[in-house]
Amino acid sequence: MKRRKTKAIPVGGVQIGGGSPIVVQSMTKTYTQDVEATLAQIRRLEKAGCQLVRVAVPDREAAAAISKIKPKIRIPLVADIHFDHRLALLSIENGADKLRINPGNIQDRGKLREIVSAAKGRGIPIRIGVNSGSLPLDLYEKYGGVTSKGLVEAALRWVALFEEWGFERIVISLKSSDLPLTIEANREISSILDYPLHLGITEAGPPRLGTIKSAIGIGTLLAEGIGDTLRVSLTSDPIEEVRVGRAILKSMDLLREGPVIISCPTCGRCEIDVVKIAEEVEKRLEGFKKPLKVAVMGCVVNGPGEAREADVGMAGGKGSGLIFRRGKPIRKVAESKIVEALIEEVRRLC
Repeated sequence: MKRRKTKAIPVGGVQIGGGSPIVVQSMTKTYTQDVEATLAQIRRLEKAGCQLVRVAVPDREAAAAISKIKPKIRIPLVADIHFDHRLALLSIENGADKLRINPGNIQDRGKLREIVSAAKGRGIPIRIGVNSGSLPLDLYEKYGGVTSKGLVEAALRWVALFEEWGFERIVISLKSSDLPLTIEANREISSILDYPLHLGITEAGPPRLGTIKSAIGIGTLLAEGIGDTLRVSLTSDPIEEVRVGRAILKSMDLLREGPVIISCPTCGRCEIDVVKIAEEVEKRLEGFKKPLKVAVMGCVVNGPGEAREADVGMAGGKGSGLIFRRGKPIRKVAESKIVEALIEEVRRLC
């Protein structure tokens, strides 16, 4: 797929836009001022493949904690600010690599300009976030509710103001829990501006429903070449947000890191426990970085073909499985040995 051309915006040691690989990010769910708990969660996120992490800054104590957290993590740190411009200034002073603000929540233009000036002085970017839950009242009334046009007009308003102040280190996000609305708003803004876009379906929901909504919404936009960074917003452990985000990218061939598992849905022809084997293989492959295709197939209908096309594969038989490596059958093993045989072949290729 051909990706939309956008400006390159550096965030710490990561680049967003400019043709760079799409960045997967998440947000901590700890109290930021609890430095040890926040650090522990960020380190888990780093291990899961998170490339950018955001922390909530609801008060001065949370802003102060940034100075203690930032030196002890490897990925860039984003401060999430609402309402109080002083918290943004403190976050910048304490080493935040980026700010996320909704300018509509900071009514005083002078205070907003202070934030922009401080960010410009430190050379850090700002994500302009426009959410359906906080659309400016005048645009809500103009369009008779929350619409894609209202979201886009709000973003254009703030971008024009930032540019007027000489600030162009901008990332934009237009989000809603409404799937079609989010898709349409991002399509429209991407046809107007060339700033990088942060994708997400806000308040997507618990893991199962949220994963489905996010995959559809984010995946639709990515398939159209739209999007430079993403966060999957789930009512769940943030590690799951990263896993889902990476899975979306891998399924669209936009991330070539780590194994992709192909497994059959099973049916009455299966004579081995494919579900158990696939789950165990997935668990055992966590942490592998080499981009490989691993097939776990249950019967002779599509099994040999899929296993042959994978880097490592298994086609099930009666209480056994035929192991393939790079298109060639290499050995037959008992069902109890299938997982170990697949992992062994993956290790050889890695």
